[in-house]
Amino acid sequence: MTTKKLVSDVLATFVAEQSFDAIPEIVRGRAKLLLLDAIGNAYASTRLEFAHKALTALRGLGSGNSNVIGMPALLGLRDAAMMNSMLVHGGDFDETYLPGSVHMTASCVPTALAVAADAGASGKDLLLALILGLEVAARLGAAGKGGFNLAGFHATNLIGIFGCTMIAGRLMQLGQAKLVMAQGISLSMAAGTHQPLEEGSWTKRMHPGFAAASAITAVALARQGFIGPTETYEGKYGLYPCFLGAHAANVDLDLATSDLAKRWEFTRSSVKLYPACHQTHALIKAAVKLRRTPGFDVANIESIRGLVSEAAVPLICEPLATKLKPPSNYAAQFSMHYTIACGLVRGQMSNEELDESSYSSAELLEVASKVKYEVDPNGGFPKTRTGEVIIRMKNGQVLSQREEIGPDQPEPEEDILAKFMLNTKPHLLPARASALRDIVMDIENFADVGALGRMLGGTGRN
Repeated sequence: MTTKKLVSDVLATFVAEQSFDAIPEIVRGRAKLLLLDAIGNAYASTRLEFAHKALTALRGLGSGNSNVIGMPALLGLRDAAMMNSMLVHGGDFDETYLPGSVHMTASCVPTALAVAADAGASGKDLLLALILGLEVAARLGAAGKGGFNLAGFHATNLIGIFGCTMIAGRLMQLGQAKLVMAQGISLSMAAGTHQPLEEGSWTKRMHPGFAAASAITAVALARQGFIGPTETYEGKYGLYPCFLGAHAANVDLDLATSDLAKRWEFTRSSVKLYPACHQTHALIKAAVKLRRTPGFDVANIESIRGLVSEAAVPLICEPLATKLKPPSNYAAQFSMHYTIACGLVRGQMSNEELDESSYSSAELLEVASKVKYEVDPNGGFPKTRTGEVIIRMKNGQVLSQREEIGPDQPEPEEDILAKFMLNTKPHLLPARASALRDIVMDIENFADVGALGRMLGGTGRN
């Protein structure tokens, strides 16, 4: 009788043995775009209030040698990884692996940058470790089939910590056996609930930061022989049984391990083109298209209905008072009502719409007050993010538009590159931003990740 290998064992073997040259060029290229996008998102977040309060708090815990993206500080390894993760996720502009509802780059990219620089690794080392960590995170997210969201947990933290563990473990040269231990140790530090979204608070931004910092801790412990459990994912109190509850029955562990190194799942991750919860994107896109209807006048709207998947309701539709009148920019990013209004009134949902002057705008809030949600019987969650906007005009005319955001419709490279330049525009001179873009897109030929970290550190239009 053949005993099926534990998921942690299979994943550890994959990470320990995978070579750079065996990874297809198209896979490497996608990873570089995700790396670039994460860096750009971090720069964009440095203008937000939370970033400066978080940096002040972490600097109060001590200094170190690790750089913070776009901010003048040197922190300890784990604190820098935490701070940079908060920046990547802070504007909710980071990519999403839709089948698992995981923002993978928010924790994985800062872990790779910090640990690679600390270890004196090359750009090729960084890229390989990042690819492996992203793939592990995507696989583990896929196996959960969107159940973490339904159970009230934030998969970005719960799943991200294991991707980061593999990144740090590969860069710290842990062998297969210690990678198994590191995953088990990380299980005891996995966390993150959706309560912050109920109140529009800042703490969701911390989740990928804790994933990154905790993973580095787990790998350091495993490297010294610290013992962790091995049934990390499928054990009685493993990741899926413990955090999914009733939804654990839907888990498919084969999705975590089948065709590793043959089918690269992380490449299906969707890069955001709007700085808002991915559950709103189909609705925003639909609203923007409706605004272009010949003769459309927002002043003539009588009522608006938004059709959303049931899983989206607690994220972007409730509690209603917070969604109708967002008390903060973060609350605005998770409001179906506000983001639809932005699409209809301004024809966009950009960083500009996150300014207080926008989310407190009487015109936008008036349109948002006309929005009501309905559960879409044909919602695509977790495979896709669907949304339909239906408008009744005062003259009785009905306009409708349905859109879908899916993992098999990757954003064009030129859009991702343009997004990076737009995100960095307030912070970097165009020539410096272009030079940074070119380095990242050729990272496998960059010898010193520490030099890249120093380029990323600092402030102002360097």
